Amino acid sequence: MGLTSNTVLALAIVAGVLLFAATVWFWPKLSGRTWRALVGRIGLLLVTQLALFSAVGLAANKSFLFYGSWADLFGQETSMGKVVDHSMSSEDIKVVDKQKLDVPGGGKPQVGGQILKIAITGQKSKITSPGYVWLPPEYFQPQHKDKNFPAAVVLTGYPGTAENLIKGLNYPMTAFKQAKAGKMKPMILVMLRPTVAPPRDTECVDIPDGPQTETFFGQDLPKAIQSTFRVGDKPQNMGFIGNSTGGYCALKIATHYPQTFGAAAGLSAYYEAPDDPTTGNLFHGDEKLKKRADVLHSVANKKPSGTSFLVTSSQKGEPNLGDTKKFIKKVKGPDRVSSIILDSGGHNFNTWRREIAPMLVWMSGRIQA
Repeated sequence: MGLTSNTVLALAIVAGVLLFAATVWFWPKLSGRTWRALVGRIGLLLVTQLALFSAVGLAANKSFLFYGSWADLFGQETSMGKVVDHSMSSEDIKVVDKQKLDVPGGGKPQVGGQILKIAITGQKSKITSPGYVWLPPEYFQPQHKDKNFPAAVVLTGYPGTAENLIKGLNYPMTAFKQAKAGKMKPMILVMLRPTVAPPRDTECVDIPDGPQTETFFGQDLPKAIQSTFRVGDKPQNMGFIGNSTGGYCALKIATHYPQTFGAAAGLSAYYEAPDDPTTGNLFHGDEKLKKRADVLHSVANKKPSGTSFLVTSSQKGEPNLGDTKKFIKKVKGPDRVSSIILDSGGHNFNTWRREIAPMLVWMSGRIQA
């Protein structure tokens, strides 16, 4: 039974409930002052709390997918990736594995598309980051072999992994179903995490004497995508998507690079880089760099170019509602802005799953092949 399976979570919950009931039932019998009664009380409390904490931890991991397997949890996942020689590899992107989508006939790329596990190396930033690429079935079909496709960069939050976007947020499956239903055009998805210098949270900033993360996402990554896959080099050919930290990065990078990204969607995005132990000193006292990292300041001073933005929040449960409304007001034409404001929803995967399908349809209407 896998770490993220419903069965494991259900067993942990049942064990917690039964042990709690056992503690209530046996407590009077263990009320004596003998060493056996003392050990019994301590034992019941320990195993009950362990079961309850395990259930809570498993539920949180299932929602946020911090660990994908038992081996990952216990640090036993140490096997190195094997480089596979694919024609789709390039100087900037190396394909190291491939996966099929779990749909009928998914073993054939022209039916189920293909998920590529990749390593991306930025020529300017000198950053190498792992990720995944979803290529839709149409990419492999003979009638489309000479056609370009729109592409969107997709970032998870901090400290998530790129795998979260496949297993936790179901981006490839959602895109597959939406395209098959005729609600969106087939689209390439390039899925990464914003953490390119783990464990540091670089907030997609070019840090003085540190990781040049903005350069990686704003310049190196688009060039790598365009040189490896059938994607055009105009802003209308590429979008940027992200949730939480990834949403902040998506809005910021699209604001700074309108010549590259024609659309950006920030799911539960915040609008200013935090300053905490995970980020360290991002700006080194450079006020100009700090202002550049402020999305509200950047969009207010952006030269309008026709970029489309989508932002999301909730009336109850999201801390970014006020800043999201400020962002909407600061967007000036011919730039466009749309929003998804839920009645209620927290800063979590369950909320983002409700937003991804309509967001992908929106993105499909803003970028093209």
